[in-house]
Amino acid sequence: MSARAALPALAAVAAVAIGLLVALGLAGCAHRGAADAQGPAVEAWFTTGDQSRLLQRDELPRYFNATTAAAAGTTTIEVDDTRRYQVMAGFGAAITDASAWLIQRRLNQAQRQALLEELFGRGERGIGFDLTRLTIGASDFSPRHYSLDDRPPGETDPELRHFSIEPQRADVLPVVRAARRINPQLQVMASPWSAPAWMKTSGSLIQGRLRPDMQEVFARYLVRYVEAAAAEGVDIFALTLQNEPAFEPEGYPGMRLEAADRAAVIGRHLGPLLAARGLRTQIIEWDHNWDAVQEPLAVLADAEARRHVAGVGWHCYVAESHLPNQSVVHDAHPDKDTWFTECSGGAWKPHWPETLPWMARTLIIGTTRHWARGVLMWNLALDENHGPRLGGCPDCRGMVTIDSATGRVTRNMEFYAFAHASKFVRPGARRIASSEGADGVDNVAFRNADDGSIVLVACNSGAAPRRLTVRHGARAFEVELPRESVASFVWRP
Repeated sequence: MSARAALPALAAVAAVAIGLLVALGLAGCAHRGAADAQGPAVEAWFTTGDQSRLLQRDELPRYFNATTAAAAGTTTIEVDDTRRYQVMAGFGAAITDASAWLIQRRLNQAQRQALLEELFGRGERGIGFDLTRLTIGASDFSPRHYSLDDRPPGETDPELRHFSIEPQRADVLPVVRAARRINPQLQVMASPWSAPAWMKTSGSLIQGRLRPDMQEVFARYLVRYVEAAAAEGVDIFALTLQNEPAFEPEGYPGMRLEAADRAAVIGRHLGPLLAARGLRTQIIEWDHNWDAVQEPLAVLADAEARRHVAGVGWHCYVAESHLPNQSVVHDAHPDKDTWFTECSGGAWKPHWPETLPWMARTLIIGTTRHWARGVLMWNLALDENHGPRLGGCPDCRGMVTIDSATGRVTRNMEFYAFAHASKFVRPGARRIASSEGADGVDNVAFRNADDGSIVLVACNSGAAPRRLTVRHGARAFEVELPRESVASFVWRP
C-alpha cells in the first residue's frame, strides 16, 4: 500500500482513538464528580432490644451526600454545630464498696485488668468511662456500715483525731488508681451517705440529722477526706454535701439535711475552708431527685452559699416528666453546672425492649439535652445476688454483673446504653443543636474538641423500625433505626 493510500486508514484509527480518549475522559470526569459529591463517611453502631446487636458496628458503607428531599415516612434530624451548649465531662458509674470488692477480690489479675480496660479504656474494646463517684463512708452497697471516724456510743471526736481513710484502702482506692492508670482523664466525685454517728441527732449512721453544733466539724471531716484521698493518689474534683438529703432510709446510712442547713454548711464552713486550704474541689448541691426543684433553688438563693456552689446534681427516682427541672435550675442560674449523679437499673425492669430505650432517651439523651455535663449510673458492678449489700436496694443491677464464684462478667443493658455515648463523646466535647425528638425517635448530638468529629446518639423507642434522614449542612445520609434500639453515628465534617 502506498503512503498516500494509507493516510485515510490512519485517520480513521486516530479518530477512533480520540473518541475513546474523550469517552474515557468524560467517564473520569463523571467519576470524579460523583466522588466530589460524596461527603464524609459515617460510622454507625447499634444495640437492639432483642440483643441481636450489642454495640455492633455496621459494616455497610455509609456517606453523606447532597441533600435531597426526605422520602415519605422518614424522620429527619437536623444537626447544627454552629449552636453549642455545655462542655461535657463524661459518663460513668459509681465505684461503690460492693463494686470495688468484687473487682478487687473476685477477679484475678488478668480478669481485673481486662474489665477495667474495657470500662475505662479507649481502645477497640474500651467504652471510655471518664467519670466516677465514690462514697465517703458506707452506703447500702457496703459489707458493713461505717464512717471515716467511728467512735463508741457517747464518745465524740471534734478534733478528728481518729479520722482514717483506712476502710477504703483495701478495695476502693486501688480500683480507682487502676482505673486512672488506664484513663488519666478520669474525674472522681464523692458523696457522704451520713456524717459520723456522733455528729447526728440520732447518734447513729442510720436516720437522723446533722447537729447544728457539728456543722463546722462536718465541713472539716469532708475536707480531711479530700486531702486523705489525694494523699492516696485519688484527686476528688467535686463533693456533694449529702447523698439524697431529703431522705432518711431505715436500713442503711442516711441523713436528712434541709436546704437552710446545707446553705449554712456550704456558705459558712465548707466553701471557705476549701478555699483557705487552696483546694480546687468543687461543691455540687442537692444530689437528689428531679421533682424537688425548690430545694437547690433555696440553697442558691443564699448569697454566701451560692458563691461556693459550682453545680447541681440530680437523681432519677421519680417520673421522667420531672427531668426538665434540670433546665429550670440551669435557666435560673446559668453559671452553675448541671450534673446527673445517680440512677440504678434493677430486676424490676428486666425487659430489654422496654428498658434499653428508656435508659438511652432519659439518661443519655434527656439529661444532656437538659444541660448535664456528666452522667453517672449507680453501681459499676454487682454480683449475681444484686450485692454485696447491707440494707437498701434488694434487686439493683450494676453496669456489669460479676459472678462471685467464677469472675465471669455479664454486660447489662446499662453498660450498652451508656457505651453509646461514652465510647464516642470525649471530655471537652460540646453538645450541639439537633432536632427535637419526633415519631418516637429521640436524639442528642456532640462535637468533640480534639478532632472535630460529630457524634449523634439516636434512640427508637417504638415497636417498628424508623427510617431516618440525618442532615448536617448541605448534606444528608439515610439509615434505618431498628425497633427498640439505640444507635451512635460518628463522622468528621
